[in-house]
Amino acid sequence: MHVIGGSASTALAERISRELGNAPFGIPFTKRFPDGELYLRVGGRLEGDDVVVVQSTRTDQDLLELLLLEDAVREAGARRTFVVVPYFGYARQDRRFFPGEPVSARTLCRHVELDADAVITVDLHSDQTLSQFSKPAFEASGIPALARLLKERPVDLLVSPDKGGIERAKRMAQLLDRPWFALEKKRIDSDHVELSLPATPISPIAGKQVVLLDDVITTGGTIVEAARLLHRHGAGGVRAACTHGLFLRDAFERIKAVTDEILSTDTLLNPAEKGSVAPDVAQILLREYPS
Repeated sequence: MHVIGGSASTALAERISRELGNAPFGIPFTKRFPDGELYLRVGGRLEGDDVVVVQSTRTDQDLLELLLLEDAVREAGARRTFVVVPYFGYARQDRRFFPGEPVSARTLCRHVELDADAVITVDLHSDQTLSQFSKPAFEASGIPALARLLKERPVDLLVSPDKGGIERAKRMAQLLDRPWFALEKKRIDSDHVELSLPATPISPIAGKQVVLLDDVITTGGTIVEAARLLHRHGAGGVRAACTHGLFLRDAFERIKAVTDEILSTDTLLNPAEKGSVAPDVAQILLREYPS
């Protein structure tokens, strides 16, 4: 099995290759033509071999590179192509909200799987997205990677910033054997939310080391407000942890100002990247395609 890392996921691809028993690893040669179009070429002997292509699709350029990589691997004669998309862009538009809109997640699933024999993603925004693939598709979780980090840190209490993250908090609570609860959230606009403690009885916050757990941190508005709320109720320390750290604009700096530490996995390159999903992705590959 060969592993090829796209420009958005080179380091993670190399880690996956090590988890696969030091599988051959490479990166494509790329350049831009004068008109801005991307030129790409993969090296090495791939004919008759299984190839794992790893590339997050945070930007449209990342997506185009992934599609070209898949085609290049097929042209090189790969036996099977397994596409790993750690961060799957456009996944949040998983339904039509207004007339005339595309279902972007479904569209991307169709295109990404065209030259793939199987697709692996990490913590999709919605379970519905995985069902849009017609070929075998698997979802790794970022929770084990974050749990490996949190086991090395003081953690008394886990908090989900909203009810949408309840299952995530439950799973982490099981791994760490810690209590958890979810905040009540009311969204004001794309950058502002109102948060409050749940009405039902919860574990005491005063003096506790608390971890705010989310799947994606984008603008940071929810995490900042959640940290402030926890501090007002006497939290001894607050950490923020997420699978996908986008940290748009000044999000990282604003979160850093109200937390003790920010942790994320390596699905995206960012200043908080401290844990790797490589073991969890490799586990799926080895389980589903052992030979």
